[in-house]
Amino acid sequence: MTVMWMLQTYMKDICRIVNGLLKTALGPPPGSTTTLSPVQDITFRHESVKCLASIIKSMGAWMDQQLRIGDSYLPKSSESSTSTENHSTLNGEDATAPEYDLHPEVNSETSDAATLEQRRAYKIELQKGISIFNRKPSKGIEFLINAKKVGGSPEEVAAFLKNTTGLNETVIGDYLGERDEFCLRVMHAYVDSFNFKAMDFGEAIRFFLRGFRLPGEAQKIDRIMEKFAERYCKCNPNSFTSADTAYVLAYSVIMLNTDAHNSMVKDKMSKADFIRNNRGIDDGKDLPEEYLGALYDHIVKNEIKMSANSSTPQSKQSNSLNKLLGLDGILNLVTGKQTEEKALGANGLLIRHIQEQFKAKSGKSESIYHVVTDAAILRFMVEVCWGPMLAAFSVTLDQSDDRLATSQCLQGFRYAVHVTAVMGMQTQRDAFVTSVAKFTYLHCAADMKQRNVDAVKAIISIAIEDGNNLQDAWEHILTCLSRIEHLQLLGEGAPPDASYLTSSNGETEEKALKSMGYPSLKIKGTLQNPAVMAIVRGGSYDSTAVGVNSPGLVTPDQINNFISNLNLLDQIGNFELNHVFANSQRLNSEAIVAFVKALCKVSISELQSPTDPRVFSLTKIVEIAHYNMNHIRLVWSRIWNVLSGFFVSVGLSENLSVAIFVMDSLRQLAMKFLEREELANYNFQNEFLRPFVIVMQKSNSTEIRELIVRCISQMVLSRVSNVKSGWKSVFMVFTVAAADERKNVVLLAFETMEKIVREYFPYITETETTTFTDCVRCLTTFTNSRFNSDVSLNAIAFLRFCALKLADGGLICNVKSSVDDPSIPIVDEVASDVNPSDKDDHVSFWIPLLTGLSKLTSDPRSAIRKSALEVLFNILNDHGHLFSHSFWTTVFNSAIFPIYNSFSDRKDVKDQDSPTSAPLSEGSAWDSETSPIAVQCLVDLFVNFFNMIRSQLPSVVSILMGFIRSPAKGPASTGVAALLRLAGELGGRISEDEYREIFLSLKEAAASLLPGFMKVLRIMDEIEMPESSHPFADVDVSSDHGFRNDDLEDGNLQTAAYVVSRVKGHIAVQLLIVQVVSDIYKANQRFLSAANVRILIDIFSSIASHAHQLNSETDVLKKLLKACSIAEISDPPMVHFENESYKNYLDFLRDLLDDNPSMSEALNVEAQLAAVCEKILQIYLNCTGSRTVQQNPANKPVMHWILPSGSAKKEELAERTTLLLSALRVLSGLERDSFRGHARQLFPLFVDLVRCEHSSGEVQRILSNIFRSCIGPIIMG
Repeated sequence: MTVMWMLQTYMKDICRIVNGLLKTALGPPPGSTTTLSPVQDITFRHESVKCLASIIKSMGAWMDQQLRIGDSYLPKSSESSTSTENHSTLNGEDATAPEYDLHPEVNSETSDAATLEQRRAYKIELQKGISIFNRKPSKGIEFLINAKKVGGSPEEVAAFLKNTTGLNETVIGDYLGERDEFCLRVMHAYVDSFNFKAMDFGEAIRFFLRGFRLPGEAQKIDRIMEKFAERYCKCNPNSFTSADTAYVLAYSVIMLNTDAHNSMVKDKMSKADFIRNNRGIDDGKDLPEEYLGALYDHIVKNEIKMSANSSTPQSKQSNSLNKLLGLDGILNLVTGKQTEEKALGANGLLIRHIQEQFKAKSGKSESIYHVVTDAAILRFMVEVCWGPMLAAFSVTLDQSDDRLATSQCLQGFRYAVHVTAVMGMQTQRDAFVTSVAKFTYLHCAADMKQRNVDAVKAIISIAIEDGNNLQDAWEHILTCLSRIEHLQLLGEGAPPDASYLTSSNGETEEKALKSMGYPSLKIKGTLQNPAVMAIVRGGSYDSTAVGVNSPGLVTPDQINNFISNLNLLDQIGNFELNHVFANSQRLNSEAIVAFVKALCKVSISELQSPTDPRVFSLTKIVEIAHYNMNHIRLVWSRIWNVLSGFFVSVGLSENLSVAIFVMDSLRQLAMKFLEREELANYNFQNEFLRPFVIVMQKSNSTEIRELIVRCISQMVLSRVSNVKSGWKSVFMVFTVAAADERKNVVLLAFETMEKIVREYFPYITETETTTFTDCVRCLTTFTNSRFNSDVSLNAIAFLRFCALKLADGGLICNVKSSVDDPSIPIVDEVASDVNPSDKDDHVSFWIPLLTGLSKLTSDPRSAIRKSALEVLFNILNDHGHLFSHSFWTTVFNSAIFPIYNSFSDRKDVKDQDSPTSAPLSEGSAWDSETSPIAVQCLVDLFVNFFNMIRSQLPSVVSILMGFIRSPAKGPASTGVAALLRLAGELGGRISEDEYREIFLSLKEAAASLLPGFMKVLRIMDEIEMPESSHPFADVDVSSDHGFRNDDLEDGNLQTAAYVVSRVKGHIAVQLLIVQVVSDIYKANQRFLSAANVRILIDIFSSIASHAHQLNSETDVLKKLLKACSIAEISDPPMVHFENESYKNYLDFLRDLLDDNPSMSEALNVEAQLAAVCEKILQIYLNCTGSRTVQQNPANKPVMHWILPSGSAKKEELAERTTLLLSALRVLSGLERDSFRGHARQLFPLFVDLVRCEHSSGEVQRILSNIFRSCIGPIIMG
């Protein structure tokens, strides 16, 4: 109770003192009386203000002292921490010889003949070099190289640092972190000598840091950890999305190690904190919690020690490491944390600590001082006194013109900002900064006085002195700097920034005013310059456009007064303004990000001014970005996150001039940044160029898009070796440009792409394999250009060029060597030369290229289709030997088969069974020229690589069947020719099962067409045709015979015409199938088994039966013939179809019987042949109208009248005569015993043929021969 009373009394005393001084500073209230004279009253006020300023000043001084004491244990530099270590090695007593022979050839030469003294001298000289290195590493390495103790290459120096004992670990770390070119190469070689393959991340860091101590400079640590992350991702390519993830996680692990094993840290980081801190670091995604949890446990249980045998206490280093390197603030940037203002009651631990001190000393004496060393106690003091101080300083500064009093107030403001900023009291800090900013009167410059100029100076001092702790208050300070620059330009009479953005057509006097200098502005003060009038009218502090909306004109006196006040600003030169921005490179990691955020906000308000857009802050953004590029990558990444959003936002501005200026500023910045080299697996160059991509995609301005293309072209061609991951953004920009509506944008982008592919192709996949995919996608987009066919064709040619480069092995080698760097030997690693065909790492290169060309084969432009087909299959034929069997399967599935999707045999044809469905060939983008080329290319490829891609035969045959079964004759002919060529080229290389696959596919193709065709044919059943007065059999349907088109409705006529077209197409396809079966058999009969021949017989039989069935549809045929007559189109070749199908069937069986008697006997071919001949005779007799004499039940003969045939019937009989003769010749050629077996069925048919009328005397002659030579001997025998 006593303790709390003492603390409350202490705070009350402070409050009374400050409030009393406030009352004195404000003077007696209005209406009250005082015995003080005016001079005394003013003196009292000033002294009160001075006292308040002294109080806050003393608080700040004490706070600074305590903070310095708290940090006094930090090492002054890396050298001081190692001075004791160096001392012990100066004379070489503790330095030992290296654990390996630096020069084995020297040792081998001296081992036999060298004396002990010479070997001792050699060791002493080596130890001398080590001693020099421990004091001055660069000098030591130079000495050792000159003394031939170490080789001169970076790899040899790295091996020396890694394997030699006696070297100071801290000095090794400092040397590796140097930015000197040779040191940098040594560091890269040193890191590349580690093999982290299959190693846990935490164990990899531990293994990496065991040989040296991280240097004491954040920039050096950044370079080392950046390279470590790259190496780890090379050794474990599937561990993280990019090296950026490993880089951030490495910092996080170091932070965790320090936090977990630092005795000074009371509140240890929990596992949940560690997981939360690392959210979103894997390219925006979270790493698995199990992974992070295991990493946390590993580090907490087993400390990572920077050096195992360092003489400097490890705990001291770990205690100070985070603060020494500023890692706390850096990790806050990574995890998105911000310094939060603590509430008054947030320091419960501190309060309890103070209470314990008071309680311990309260009983000793009543006149005792309690010494507090924790600077955080100031938070409570400032909490109770900041309000009165702010009021006293503000009122005095506002009411007093006394230079000494205003100076004291401004000093008080500066001290107050310093204390509140360092203590993290954001509300109080912002209140003081805002008050000073308002007292600058820059928003109403016509009323400025000397005290306001002094306030401007105070603002600049605050920015320089306390920049690390200002955070959001930077916006007020930078707004003031912007307004100062604006006023200075007006005072000098310089033209406004708007004149650089747009061409002004203002009044002559306004132009003259803008062009005049400062003296001229004073002379022409009566001119109503809008910019001057806006400033003179003034506005509120928070208004972005000062005086714009204020009505009324200003008087000449007001303008002259304003001009005279501008003289006061001469006290503030450009040096003071620029110093704030140049000093930004000294800001810590969190402060620089806050500074950039604030500057972007101020710049946006400048650029969005409706009357006078300005670019002051924009130019400063470019400057400070350039100043701060040397920040470590983590910090610069956060800076760029802010800047990229700014550039995108302003680049999409509706003000075209502003957008162009911003894009040009981004180009300048990008040119500077691309001077920096990026390591492999990092993504920062891509992130840096991303604003160009976003603006390119979203901008509606042609000028902006063209400017971006020009900017990217300039940057790439001038910094091509440093683009690295930025290629992704480059190709995305050009991909968008390729689809642009403006021809000049397309041509400009393609011109650059052409140069990149021709001259800089090796750079494209230098660091990231996916950039090749982006390149291919970009070129593919150019092929769709509608402005210039040359662009499209050249883009396809470049795709082939990419394939040539890919086949040369350069890209594949890049993939193979991504882990095993041949420039430096790695312990326990075995290099293996893997043939590309045995390794599918290059799939990521080939597949995008091939699929891109595959998609182009469906382009509506014939030239593009054919060019794409040619290039695609040329690539496959030229480089297919590089592909493995599994990769060929991928190629077929992703690039080849999709080309023929519309013709695949797996495609359902039901959609084409209606009159409204167009034939497949008409619905496809392919024309009559493209289809044959595509199928020929496929067959050529399959034949060339048959042994490798044999398993794809069913799919290839399926594609050819798709062509064959097409309702149109063109694709079917193409498929037949391709199948014939495939079977002819492969011949005996095709197995029995593969032939079976082909023949079954043909059989299925022929059968699958029938249901759909018959459905179409049945349409005619519903169509009524006009009746004729003459018997249809005697009507010459080839003539008009009096019918007119009007006799049929238009709809029925169109439907009938469609059916006729489908019938013709169907017949052509069926005959093509018959042809291909016959040709394949003739060419490959010696390779065919009986089972496969049986399938061929089934095909012939089914097609012949179908042809006969089709000719039996007499009613439908009559309607079709009528429709053809009316529509004046040719009749469908129904009889020809039947004749040809049976003739091929007959010839096939006859040839089989003659050529292979054993197989014919097994298949009973002779019986089938006789049956086919019998069927042919029946069909002929049915056509003549003759019937075999039937016996009635009473055994009385039935009489038949044989009428003369009409002209149409005679023509049909003439067509069928050839087939009849073929059948009769086959029958007459049968052996006597064979003929005897079929005579009973054939004899009645022969008799009817004798009674029939024939168009050829050959029929009678052959019949006579049959009766004489075949039937006669049977009867007589």
